[in-house]
Amino acid sequence: MKFKKKTLKNGVRLITVPMPNSLTTTVLVLTETGSKYESKRINGVSHFLEHLCFKGTEKRPTSKAISEELDGLGASYNAFTGYEYTGYYAKAETRHFKKVLDVVSDIYLNGTFPKEEIEKERGVIIGEIEMYEDSPQRDVWDLFTDLLYGNQPAGWPIAGTRKTIRNMTRKDIVDYKRRNYVASSTVVIIAGNCDENEVAKEVSVMFAKIPNSKKASKKKTSDTQKKPSILIKHKKTSQTHVIVGFRAYRANHKDGAALSVLAGVLGGGMSSRLFHRIRDQLGAGYYISAEAEFLTDHGFFAVSTGIDNKRVAEILHAIIDEIKIIKNNPVSEVELQKVKNYLIGNLFSGLETSHARAQFYGLTEVLEKKLKTPQERAVLIQKVSANDIRRVANNILKTKKGNIALIGPYAKKDGKKLLSLLAV
Repeated sequence: MKFKKKTLKNGVRLITVPMPNSLTTTVLVLTETGSKYESKRINGVSHFLEHLCFKGTEKRPTSKAISEELDGLGASYNAFTGYEYTGYYAKAETRHFKKVLDVVSDIYLNGTFPKEEIEKERGVIIGEIEMYEDSPQRDVWDLFTDLLYGNQPAGWPIAGTRKTIRNMTRKDIVDYKRRNYVASSTVVIIAGNCDENEVAKEVSVMFAKIPNSKKASKKKTSDTQKKPSILIKHKKTSQTHVIVGFRAYRANHKDGAALSVLAGVLGGGMSSRLFHRIRDQLGAGYYISAEAEFLTDHGFFAVSTGIDNKRVAEILHAIIDEIKIIKNNPVSEVELQKVKNYLIGNLFSGLETSHARAQFYGLTEVLEKKLKTPQERAVLIQKVSANDIRRVANNILKTKKGNIALIGPYAKKDGKKLLSLLAV
């Protein structure tokens, strides 16, 4: 899975990913800005801006004009916001590449942000926040990041709060875009059956007038912890949703691959240790998984599950027991190779479409600054040894780094008892 990266004269980075047999081409434009670039007063502005970019440009003055043109090309399109990036994309038949690039670049560069559209979208986003809060399986992740990082950008919800969204002004949004949607923060990724020289020429034209002011910076995340902690959100739910998590590594850390394999052993797939124990043996809940998250200056390891309200202490004890086992006993070569095959197979099967490859290379560029092919990632995974896993487990899965976020019919007074189980 080859790629080519070049920096245009104005500072925009261009990544082309040739896919000769692909029937589609994806245009993805990323800016290296997300909720970690915000202040408390305008928390949620990155996400608000992402919505508003689809509400009209001078060339396409309404959201309907934008959607009708993309629908008329048979395109699938959307946008997304994270802690450190915001992306806009469209995928269509390769013969429509130039038109798709024209629309996506126009959305990214030339939004007009009509006041009436801002007021309409304000209500839409508050509805989105309420939708997340009504889904405890989703909401527990915001609770978890709040627990880890508190009152700093990494701990704030990406979508913002009702208060910040209600108080945000058009000037806040326009000023934020002016500071952050600049050439040096912009990455354009084109994946599909396109000619690289033609792509470079077209992108150079479309992004010729992008502002070239200095890229905005973000505050370094404070990522320290001296003792275990718990955060409970009381809610009458049919089951309790829990995350057991530990502070871990930033992107590009030398032990990142080992931590990913560790997550695979514990909670990757239906044959993983936690799935087998919590679901198959104990029948305590439908889902359980483990994952490692890597960002530019921090990261975490997390086990998430939804379980019977009456069995929370029992299942927390079982999760901690599995963590103790992996810290004290080496993974067998048979299990290790099974997990490696699982991770590598999922990596490759998840990259069969032009959209998936565009996102893979784009997010790698934003978060890691050093592009790796999927094959290079596979090599790193294959190099992980049982000793690496045990060493990383003992480095990361420590009581003082431990955290429990929980949404369910529990009170704060229950926290001390539950936290006592976090002795790993």
